Amino acid sequence: MPGAARFDVLVQPPADGSTRARVGRLELPHGVVETPQFMPVGTNATVKALHPDEVTAAGASIILANTYHLYLRPGHERIRDLGGLHRFMGWDRPILTDSGGFQVVSLGDLRVVDDDGVTFRSHLDGSVHRFTAEHSIEVQQALGADVAVAFDQPVFPSSPRAVVADATRRTHRWAERSLAAHTRPDQALFGIVQGGLDRELREESARFIASLPFDGINIGGLAGDETPDERNETLDWTIPFLDGDPRPRYLMGLGSPLDLLEAVHRGVDLFDSVLPARVARNGQLWVPGERLNLRNTRYLDDPRPVQEGCPCPLCTRFSRAYLAHLFRAREMLAYRLATCHNLTFTLDFMARIRAALRAGTFPVELAELRSRAVRMSGSEVAEKRA
Repeated sequence: MPGAARFDVLVQPPADGSTRARVGRLELPHGVVETPQFMPVGTNATVKALHPDEVTAAGASIILANTYHLYLRPGHERIRDLGGLHRFMGWDRPILTDSGGFQVVSLGDLRVVDDDGVTFRSHLDGSVHRFTAEHSIEVQQALGADVAVAFDQPVFPSSPRAVVADATRRTHRWAERSLAAHTRPDQALFGIVQGGLDRELREESARFIASLPFDGINIGGLAGDETPDERNETLDWTIPFLDGDPRPRYLMGLGSPLDLLEAVHRGVDLFDSVLPARVARNGQLWVPGERLNLRNTRYLDDPRPVQEGCPCPLCTRFSRAYLAHLFRAREMLAYRLATCHNLTFTLDFMARIRAALRAGTFPVELAELRSRAVRMSGSEVAEKRA
């Protein structure tokens, strides 16, 4: 693989086919990422409410920053001139930037997609902008993340087949243009598989993207409006087309613990989502096997920690009653403590998965891990990639 990234599979899936899950080691310019791994999202060059040291303490080894948002504010050229994204946000570990394609399509009031790119209206001030594959790569190279992502056209999985097919083939053309435009030797570049929920399109896209010299392969067009069963079935189709490929696999936008577990089981290595932080700010705390809503009055007199044995700043020092009070008082500390907890829970869950894989006990422990995971409803995850 090119010098900006090296990925080694340390524990292969068992020969009996009981799982496709594996353990890997992704070496990037700013550090090593053990996989399977979850990436907290720092949309605006910050994981909301948290200091970088708190993100590290939660267990994060890599974070995602958003190309679209940073292009609009404060601007990629400003970040470049200030020393790059790592220095700008005070984060010395790996960073991945997405292509901006999802936000261009989902957030802009005005969206005109053509074969060359997308014209859209800023959600901030209504100004009109143009994104192409070349421009997306230019922005990401200026930001200087360890991993950039090829520009793509995502569509909702439930879209008509003709719409999915058109977007998939446009994504393929943009993938080739992204590769041609990418010249930064200290930055890896990942390509994106599309195809919605259609088996034929997924095969076509997986084979095409895998034929190109990307450093990693993203699985896009999921974590949208599909059901978990539809997503899992699509992964069961897609991953076999990547068997034997030496590169990491990254499913974009997935953040529910149970969904993460099922995708790991099917052979995915990397994930990102705003979900753990977003639900925390709404008062929802994840604990083994359940969710606590700290806005409920039942917790106002509860002296227990949110989760016994959790090493996060909330659980080691404060009670459920105190956090319930902070949410009612709308104190910023509530959002900070709750976010620390949910990220700690999520990253600890991923560490438990890796430990089971290393020990060779993952298939046996799968039922226990499922019982520990948190199940989310469709309405709760509907905006997890915004």
